[in-house]
Amino acid sequence: MERELALEIVRVTELAALASARWMGRGDKINADAAATEAMRTMLDSVSIRGTVVIGEGEMDEAPMLYIGERVGNLQGPEVDVAVDPLEGTELVAKGLNNALAVIAVAGKGNLLHAPDMYMDKLAVGPALAGKVSLDDPIEATLRTASSTLNKPLSDLTVMILDRPRHQEIMNTLRQVGVRIKCLSDGDVAGAMAPAFPESGIDLYLGSGGAPEGVLAAAALSCLGGELQGRLKPSGEQEYERCIQMGLKDPVQILAMKDMIGEEDVIFAATGITPGEFLGGVSYLPGQRAETHSIVMRVKTRTIRFIKTLHYLPNKPFIHAVEQEE
Repeated sequence: MERELALEIVRVTELAALASARWMGRGDKINADAAATEAMRTMLDSVSIRGTVVIGEGEMDEAPMLYIGERVGNLQGPEVDVAVDPLEGTELVAKGLNNALAVIAVAGKGNLLHAPDMYMDKLAVGPALAGKVSLDDPIEATLRTASSTLNKPLSDLTVMILDRPRHQEIMNTLRQVGVRIKCLSDGDVAGAMAPAFPESGIDLYLGSGGAPEGVLAAAALSCLGGELQGRLKPSGEQEYERCIQMGLKDPVQILAMKDMIGEEDVIFAATGITPGEFLGGVSYLPGQRAETHSIVMRVKTRTIRFIKTLHYLPNKPFIHAVEQEE
């Protein structure tokens, strides 16, 4: 993939963030997600790729656009897999809470896992712990390894986890061991990325969340030098068979990074919609301007760019049209 594609991709997440941020705090997650999706689809048409959506808004009969299997791009560039989450954290935007993102990952054709829409157990770590822990190990053993490797007492370790009833047993174990817990209301991708940013104060990310979000997080962590391990959790025979149909010989095996994103180049971009652990949210400024904060990364070069952009909204025809309709 050409390096210029990275900057084209971040323009896609910027437009999605600008569109969905108009709905921040309005209690309407459906319209917030629809605005982000339409904006992302519109901008993708200008990108020089021959893309196929492998992770998107759902199957063709469930989503009007950015559905799994949809072709995107201007059909003049490389053939690629595209994984998108136009609004990662719909509830966060609806309630005006932190950590909502617009997210996209691009890899060579055939490299991104066609992750089914089901739960996935996850263990995400930063560069220092990459390759040193296993999802198969008991949580207590993983925490001891983290404590030793990071040269921190257990009481100084911080584990992030989604605040869900299904995680109560894990949280009980964490508290018995004596580590600190930071609960996350939503925003699975941002949570899994957090251990790769020292300033976040997060050492590990544990628990189950969406499988598609796991692939997106794996793409991000591969650029950051971190690691995500996953294991799908099919809830019945139908979901088990769906995993096999999507190419997984053993639906409950541990999925390593190479299983989720391949071993070739990957580009990942995200733009903050609301303020988060490592990105600011969209700010509307005087003079019909808006400010966005984005990150764009590439596995091949391990270059990480943080981009602060000022947008003149009258020159964004799609966004301007949304404002007029309101």
